[in-house]
Amino acid sequence: MPELPEVETVRRGLERSVTGRTVARIEVCHPRAIRRHLAGPDDLAGRLVGATLAAACRRGKYLWLPLGPDRTEALVAHLGMSGQLLVCAPDSPAEAHLRARIGFTDAERELRYVDQRTFGGLAVEPLVGDAATAVPRAVAHIARDPMDPAFDEAAFVRTLRQRRTGLKRALLGQTLVSGIGNIYADEALWAARLHWARPAQSMTRPAAERLLAAVRAVLAAALAAGGTSFDALYVQVNGQSGAFDQSLNVYGRAGRPCPRCATPIRRDPFMNRSSFSCPRCQPRPRDPAPPGDDRARVAKPAKRSAMP
Repeated sequence: MPELPEVETVRRGLERSVTGRTVARIEVCHPRAIRRHLAGPDDLAGRLVGATLAAACRRGKYLWLPLGPDRTEALVAHLGMSGQLLVCAPDSPAEAHLRARIGFTDAERELRYVDQRTFGGLAVEPLVGDAATAVPRAVAHIARDPMDPAFDEAAFVRTLRQRRTGLKRALLGQTLVSGIGNIYADEALWAARLHWARPAQSMTRPAAERLLAAVRAVLAAALAAGGTSFDALYVQVNGQSGAFDQSLNVYGRAGRPCPRCATPIRRDPFMNRSSFSCPRCQPRPRDPAPPGDDRARVAKPAKRSAMP
């Protein structure tokens, strides 16, 4: 699934390519692409056609384009596992998994939504909150991301240390911090020398601050490289792949030497996915966080009996 660097790269591409353009038409090629717009395709078209797109916005893994000068509604896009937003010439060949296409009045470019697995989709939603910080209704529950100027560092550190779950689960939950997925959680934890199963409530304040700094550094480096592309499913709006996969230190590198200490990277099952870590740089805690959600209680260390 695209994470913050990939989605932010797409947002920047949309800002350059479609801001200020007026929608002339929308063609829905697959009904699943707009299943989140419950009123159906006719209502979607009625809200979009004639609207001018404002600069693209993002929170976590969600993108949206406010509509019109009043900006009370927005076209919201979630890329899911394999979604792509491409800006191309209207007469260019249709992609194999083209799900929707939006044409503009100037007829110079076309915005296409392509999605092989159709887990993502498009919808027009009302914006809620103050005008300066309004977000789509579906996004309101999602935390700010570490690259957001309004991100509250002190609140992150305080709340992380109160969580009754492992570090990686806390990072992936999107309610403490958003935009971080499996790839960048593993990379940030390696950079901070922290094991993914360490109980969040065992973190000291300096360790939590070190983790946040590592998260920001990894996300910034990935963003500079245009994100991570392991295959053709993630591309930028011009179809170009990201290059951060060439800079990964642990993710997807099971059995290969740790760049820091040369110990073979370990792969562990995690939430139907995988976690990658260095056994030496990131030693597993004696009392790892138990499986389950944030309400799970962390087991207390067993008392050691005296030696005879």
